[in-house]
Amino acid sequence: QRQRMSNSSSITEFLLLAFADTRELQLLTFWLFLSIYLAALLGNGLIITTIACDHHLHTPMYFFLLNLSLLDLGSISTTVPKAMANSLWDTRAISCLGCAAQVFFFLFLISAEFYLLTIMAYDRYVAICKPLHYGTLLGSRACVHMAAAAWASGFLNSLLHMANTFSLPLCHGNAPDQQGRHKAFSTCLPHLVVVSLFLSTAMFAYLKPSSISSPSLDLVVSVLYSVVPPAVNPLIYSMRNQELKDALSKLMTG
Repeated sequence: QRQRMSNSSSITEFLLLAFADTRELQLLTFWLFLSIYLAALLGNGLIITTIACDHHLHTPMYFFLLNLSLLDLGSISTTVPKAMANSLWDTRAISCLGCAAQVFFFLFLISAEFYLLTIMAYDRYVAICKPLHYGTLLGSRACVHMAAAAWASGFLNSLLHMANTFSLPLCHGNAPDQQGRHKAFSTCLPHLVVVSLFLSTAMFAYLKPSSISSPSLDLVVSVLYSVVPPAVNPLIYSMRNQELKDALSKLMTG
């Protein structure tokens, strides 16, 4: 039985914001997320397989791109399966442990991706502006160290953020009130995105004025921030890259 007492020690689960109120829209949401998830799995999976199998792509740029695809797969797998399950089974519940796990892994993967994109920008800078020093500055050992630093920094950032977040008490239980406004985190953590399906802490959630803050807006931002990049990154990094397209074509044709 759900516990809805205001005492935070008695709360065993949270109620997530719903995407749709009717069963038809819930099923439509399920199929939409399933399509996006499969597209992300296919796109990123093909990039990982192509880079791993083609020795011509064993260069710093493609090594970082492989790591980016791994992070994209991880981040979308942290959030979307739960979204699909809730839409399919007509539920909004998530356990406290599940909530903490989503917060930790999503922040870990998104933070690591941010650091990795910074490294990828540095890689392109060296390739364009200091081509004669490229082999020295971005040798295989240096690339491994930089990628490891990105993953480790993301892990540390997530660990500290989660520890700080969940050390604070919840003030109003786990359920929406009569006006439908979610209060689980909104009173205690005004700058944290409402506990939504994706638990996104995108920068917008911190910088947007409180006057335009609402559960629905936070939910939309969470979806855009956590679902769109993993699904479109394979297109961005493959459609404009002839080497990758050639290697993918060779892989598909055997």
